[in-house]
Amino acid sequence: MSGHPAPLNRRLSVAPMMDWTTRDFRYLCRLITRQTLLYTEMVTAPAILFGPRDQLLGFDALEHPLAVQLGGSDPVQLAEAARICEGYGYDEINLNVGCPSDRVQSGRFGACLMADPDLVAECVAAMADAVSLPVTVKSRIGIDDRDDYAFLHTFVDRVRGAGCRSFTIHARKAILSGLSPKENRDIPPLVYERAYAVRRDFPDCEIIINGGIRSLEEIREHLDQVDGVMIGREAYHNPWFLHEADPLLFGSPAPSADRHAVAEAFLPYVERRFAEGVHPKHVLRHILNLFQAVPGARAFRRHLSMNAHKPEATPEVLREALRLVPR
Repeated sequence: MSGHPAPLNRRLSVAPMMDWTTRDFRYLCRLITRQTLLYTEMVTAPAILFGPRDQLLGFDALEHPLAVQLGGSDPVQLAEAARICEGYGYDEINLNVGCPSDRVQSGRFGACLMADPDLVAECVAAMADAVSLPVTVKSRIGIDDRDDYAFLHTFVDRVRGAGCRSFTIHARKAILSGLSPKENRDIPPLVYERAYAVRRDFPDCEIIINGGIRSLEEIREHLDQVDGVMIGREAYHNPWFLHEADPLLFGSPAPSADRHAVAEAFLPYVERRFAEGVHPKHVLRHILNLFQAVPGARAFRRHLSMNAHKPEATPEVLREALRLVPR
């Protein structure tokens, strides 16, 4: 893989989301926006070191600009994983310091690492020494009862000292016991002002805000205060949401004229993956929401949901579903 864009533009990005931001969804996104920065699902450093690397890290060249998000807390492992990711051609290495799940905590990474900014700094420094790519951090505004601005300021200051100059801040604290990961995405209140304050106090750093942002108007409002916006669930539940990103945020033409054009361009990709032995159900689940809120969307989703999972399914299922949506 190759093709690092320089410099990397983080004005708009799509968040790393487990089971969602797979290579297949990212390819679909690229048919809607060429400029928005995309992220992989979180991949743990031990998985990269000891697991099926091509399966975990492989991607299509069209997916650039593309960042890989790593999970871990061992600087030596993270440095080696970062080296491997650089070899695959990623454009950025991002460290997860925001995921609140029990499984992640048991592995001592994710949001619980905010309690140990010195360790995060050590991890960032080790990765930065190992690669020529930018090393960035995605965090929360705090954890449990440590959620005042002083805590966040100390965290950013320490990690900045290790060389990190780009922070993506999910503007909710993480509650590490008592709430599920899903509840942690909704229940703790959003406090955007914390991210704004980091931007004011660290003018040499790039600050990207994340959490609960669902419209282009909101994106523009945040961009008056911070350097970039990261979109999470809205990009998955309504991927066509991204179609205005290139012309309105990056000043470049949109790659596809309409949703039908996106689906038609996705079909050869589905066929290619099918030829590689990937069942259509794994790829087509990501296009279910493409026609969100337009006539025929329900019939489109129903046809895919009822047929894509069948053992004998082929990419033709997408062509059939597409006929159910008026142009």
